Amino acid sequence: MSTVPLNRFSAVLAICCLICAATLAEPQPAQPQLSAAEREAALKGIVRAFEEKYVFPEMRPRIVERLQAAERSGRYKTDDPLVLAERVTEDLKEVSRDKHLSLSFDPAGYAIASSSEAEDGGEEALWQRLALREHHGLTEMKVLGGNVRYLRISRFDWLTDQTGAAYDEAMRFLRDGDAVIIDIRGNGGGAHAAVRYLVSHFMDPDVLEMTFLEGSETPAQSRTLEHLPAGRMKGKPLYVLIDLSAASAAEAFAYDVQQFKLGELVGTKTVGAANNNTLLPIAPNFILSISYGRPVHPISKTNWEGVGVTPSIQASSTQALEVAHSVALERLIEKDDVSAENRAEYAWAKVAADAKLNPVTIPPAHLQRLAARYGTMRVEYRDGTLWLTRPDREPARLLSMSVDGLFAVERVDGLRVRLTGKTMELLRVGVAKPQVVPRG
Repeated sequence: MSTVPLNRFSAVLAICCLICAATLAEPQPAQPQLSAAEREAALKGIVRAFEEKYVFPEMRPRIVERLQAAERSGRYKTDDPLVLAERVTEDLKEVSRDKHLSLSFDPAGYAIASSSEAEDGGEEALWQRLALREHHGLTEMKVLGGNVRYLRISRFDWLTDQTGAAYDEAMRFLRDGDAVIIDIRGNGGGAHAAVRYLVSHFMDPDVLEMTFLEGSETPAQSRTLEHLPAGRMKGKPLYVLIDLSAASAAEAFAYDVQQFKLGELVGTKTVGAANNNTLLPIAPNFILSISYGRPVHPISKTNWEGVGVTPSIQASSTQALEVAHSVALERLIEKDDVSAENRAEYAWAKVAADAKLNPVTIPPAHLQRLAARYGTMRVEYRDGTLWLTRPDREPARLLSMSVDGLFAVERVDGLRVRLTGKTMELLRVGVAKPQVVPRG
């Protein structure tokens, strides 16, 4: 089985850029100036890179001409390397519409890219440290109401012989859910090996997942894996959260879900950056991001470059999770083979999910009128909200769920309270009739 060659060094440099950006709050030395000779050498290096490497040979002359025309016009005549990088990036993206093209002024990244130590594996240690500190991009797992399992993937990291084990743990967690939500909002990409490992869990083994083209090189195939320690989840209800910040490898996963009809995409359209890119050092102290290859999907015979991946369920980025959760619960409720116990649990959880989608604000004066003693319990108004105190229990905040006086009890998922003004109704998950307590 052939695998897609990965430019791991590119990923390391990208992370280095993030580290450098994080230090901007500290006092920085004076910005170095760019001499005319250095500027000319940098532009020649950029032109040479596009003439030799750019993924679309027919576009190379147009890009080169744009760069040379801008240089002749004096557009690049500046001694500020940041300004030069910004103007070159604008021109590259305007002429090509390729979102992976950019020039950045990055002395730290350039030093790593240009050193002999980088080729000897120095960047491997940096990549490994960062991947491990963020758990290989698998940054959050939790159980939502109705046993809907949630996984947040902030970046598609991949360390050979290490990341797979982290994914195995995550997949075992998801496998026990009644439905699965995978959140890749804001995920800027990473290694396709991680995408292949993830998507293999929802597909048959040894299926052509993507073909990668690189000039005259033999096309490289990515096929779904035959052995998965955590097993497969074919047919498991799957919802993937996307937004305008999801790019590159993140889009590859979303595109697979769409094209292979593995589940629903919830949110907004993605960036539209499909080409495979690498980061090249350009003297002095620049890093050029240039596309050298492109993916072709076996279903669409194309990719998402320039157009992005469109969700099947539109939702704002801020509400995509709540929308996906509500939809997942609604569809679980509608299934024919659901037990009465599970159906009641799904309905209970859906009320909470819908309350988050449509938050309710009750006027303070009305809340104050509901405060009273109810049997051995007391509802108090303070800090602009209601608090429930039960015998031998810590006070718990009541969170408004509906205009008719339904409240969630903070940190107590299986209990809700309805205050009518005359009574308190205690509702418990799985119990048909509420316990009614008169106002004291």
